Amino acid sequence: MTVSFRLGIAGLGTVGASVVRMIERRRAAFAAAGLDIRVTAVSSRDRGRDRGLDLSDIAWFDDPVALARSESVDCVVELIGGAEGPAKAVVEAALASGKPVVTANKALLARHGAALAAQAEAKGVALAFEAAVAGGIPVIKTLREGLPGNAVSRVYGILNGTCNYILSRMEREGLTFEACLKDAQALGYAEADPTFDVEGFDTAHKLAILTSLAFGTAVDADGVSVEGISRVQPLDLRMADELGYRIKLLGVAQATEAGIEQRVHPTMVPKSSAIAQVMGVTNAVTIDADAVGELTLIGPGAGGEATASAVVADIADVARGVIRPTFGIPAAAMRASERVEMQRHEGGYYIRLTVHDRPGVAAGVAQRMAERSISLESILQRRVEGPEADPRGRSGRPVPLVLITYAATEGNIRDALDAIGADGLLAEPPQLIRIERE
Repeated sequence: MTVSFRLGIAGLGTVGASVVRMIERRRAAFAAAGLDIRVTAVSSRDRGRDRGLDLSDIAWFDDPVALARSESVDCVVELIGGAEGPAKAVVEAALASGKPVVTANKALLARHGAALAAQAEAKGVALAFEAAVAGGIPVIKTLREGLPGNAVSRVYGILNGTCNYILSRMEREGLTFEACLKDAQALGYAEADPTFDVEGFDTAHKLAILTSLAFGTAVDADGVSVEGISRVQPLDLRMADELGYRIKLLGVAQATEAGIEQRVHPTMVPKSSAIAQVMGVTNAVTIDADAVGELTLIGPGAGGEATASAVVADIADVARGVIRPTFGIPAAAMRASERVEMQRHEGGYYIRLTVHDRPGVAAGVAQRMAERSISLESILQRRVEGPEADPRGRSGRPVPLVLITYAATEGNIRDALDAIGADGLLAEPPQLIRIERE
């Protein structure tokens, strides 16, 4: 018996066009599995654009909400993007009509995931979103379906290819953030306005979704502490290399006694770790769980084909009649997690201070750290060399002083840095990068 399954695709950008091509390319394979999956309707803002697709036998809807309500569609694929506006209206209309939805929209799920999950559950239909996090990497299925016998303690990863590309180039070639960003834009890895990517907001949306799946909590994008990579300097990457680390923009969700930490920030990771080997636009997610230990998934995090692969995987599941709770548990069972403020985070820190090169500065810094019970693993100071240095090796000019701490709270670190600044020891604002040890 063959199951006929008609798709309506709202959004025909790079991913949407790739989905249409992939469905056509895999029709014989689907047929062998008893599935007749066809695209019967599409909607997009630009009807005249040449997408390299034959759409002559496919109904065109200028209004994507009308497509979502059409009786000629069995499943709606939302690829418009955005947390509000047409994307949200399409998904809500499809669910209200009793139609399953497949989406790649992380912003929508990060903001409205709990409400949409409840709506899908009330109608008894699927809301699938494998493509919303880490592109072609099946991390949603892994967390939701592959680890029911495990208690997850931490999930973290490289969730934005643009940032990983920039940091990889900075490390390999010693280039500035600005130069690497310009190249990323020229290659199409970064948008004309890159703020959403490089300041960490894209990663934060994806992390909020992973947190919900890992810990059974309601999606809470506003509970994520976010820092981007724009302040990372080539010197920080050189120092990381010297100390045995690499710098990555990580999204980290971790269970603590106080609640669930959700944080996005540049992070030093040991070179020996699997995630440190991930370079360029590739994504990676590591899951720490009690039974399997550490599980790392690595693969393409973006791009038309990779993202379409995840979309089509969801389509195939829905066509087979697979319906699961959207975030792994019933919507009513998703609990609000207690937010853990960043001030309460405890871990090691890399701190780069630009200080005046004069006697007593390092001792003054160490004293302020000791006053707050912050133990220092190492202190590295770079001297000015050449004719500017006096016979004792000091120039009086600003020089970098790098501190590596043992575990300390963020609040104590910030208090110590404020005190050091008040002492007049700093020539510019400090650089602080957290260390995520294995």
